[in-house]
Amino acid sequence: MYNEMIEFPNGVIGIALNIEEAEIGVVLLGDSSSLREGDEAKTTGKLLSVPVGMELLGRVVDSLGNPVDGHGPVGCGEFFPVERPAPGIMARRSVDQPLQTGILAIDSMIPIGRGQRELIIGDRSTGKGAIALDAIINQANINRKCLAENAENFRPVYSIYVAIGQKNSTVARMIKTLEEFNALEYTIIVSAPASANASNQYIAPYAGCAMGEWFMRNGMDALIVYDDLSKHAVAYRQISLILKRPAGREAFPGDVFYLHSRLLERAARMNDENGGGSLTALPFIETQAGDVSAYIPTNVISITDGQIFLDTDLFNRGVRPAISVGISVSRVGSSAQVKGFKQVASQIKLELGQYYELSAFAQFGSDLDEKTKAKLARGARIVELFKQPALRPKSIAAQIMLLWAMKNGHFDGIAVEEIASASVALEEYADLHFQNLMAAIANKKMLGDSEESQLCELAKNWIAARNG
Repeated sequence: MYNEMIEFPNGVIGIALNIEEAEIGVVLLGDSSSLREGDEAKTTGKLLSVPVGMELLGRVVDSLGNPVDGHGPVGCGEFFPVERPAPGIMARRSVDQPLQTGILAIDSMIPIGRGQRELIIGDRSTGKGAIALDAIINQANINRKCLAENAENFRPVYSIYVAIGQKNSTVARMIKTLEEFNALEYTIIVSAPASANASNQYIAPYAGCAMGEWFMRNGMDALIVYDDLSKHAVAYRQISLILKRPAGREAFPGDVFYLHSRLLERAARMNDENGGGSLTALPFIETQAGDVSAYIPTNVISITDGQIFLDTDLFNRGVRPAISVGISVSRVGSSAQVKGFKQVASQIKLELGQYYELSAFAQFGSDLDEKTKAKLARGARIVELFKQPALRPKSIAAQIMLLWAMKNGHFDGIAVEEIASASVALEEYADLHFQNLMAAIANKKMLGDSEESQLCELAKNWIAARNG
């Protein structure tokens, strides 16, 4: 069978990828240095499978589900095949539940829903990993808070991070960060580092997806991050060329689109008859000099439900996260966005887009009318408000409160360079003096008349305290 496990001496496993009349093309997984020509190979009759289940949470495993963190065996009793058909349309339901990243710019302008596939695309070192880490840490924070409060109808989100072709030091640093923020207990790390062979890097995202599917098919919610699919495509090209498959554009094989589509189509939100679980995918693609029109980027853009484009120029100017408003879009997340964001953030993307357009003309030094100056001043303040340090995800209540303050002009009297520190001060002031209001916004996830009047009081008191 295609993808069948083939057994070689000394416990070496291979998978059948080319099936021809006279021969079988097998790709070996793991260390194959002990194999010699003439060794006996046996079919197993089993498709390649990986262990799945809650026991994997907090563990670091390789692409076959074997632990690599030195904490002993995993002890899972269930196995899922790494490749399986995606859920059909009738088994799915529309995306209408939010997945909060804790990043103000994303949750307000490019929201992500549970079951969505949102591409994170940008050049090397533009902060793609920081966005994924923030999302994972934010899910862990929400899980911990809601489980401690016994919130009704709360569904925790479990995370799977698939590292493909990363340096071991990078993966170790990320694991340490997750441990520091107590997020590792809700996370599975699947590591196929740069030192692993191409076949392990090829299998890793499918193995991680199988682990995520277990949560989805058991009525739970999971988030999976593929870091990154550019390296995955390169590993697959390597395998294909060795198997003598004909090369197409950029020497990639003809089925490289299918490689990623069959992976990302497995992310879905299931209907109630099928358990009601969801699997949200955040694939990464690394661009070369911001070229989103290259082969692999255009492939993955056409498969996903939107993309967050990280701009190198913005990153170098200190705008972090460096999200380009013009190219970034969420095709389904707005229907999953909580009502509070719609109330306060409906115009912000438009205002930010106008600001970037006008600022390009304004640098020529021409005389500007008052209306244009006001738009530029407002846009500059929004840019500053959206600057957010990595690993500091914000709660829903804090985000809605800050956006409300921006929308109603409470930051207008503050110098642009002080907006970032002022927003932190406002957040701290609200947490200290208006805990009931913040709790009400967090519970309702929207603003009623009483919340609006209390926000006005909060803003007035804070400005008086700041000026006094």
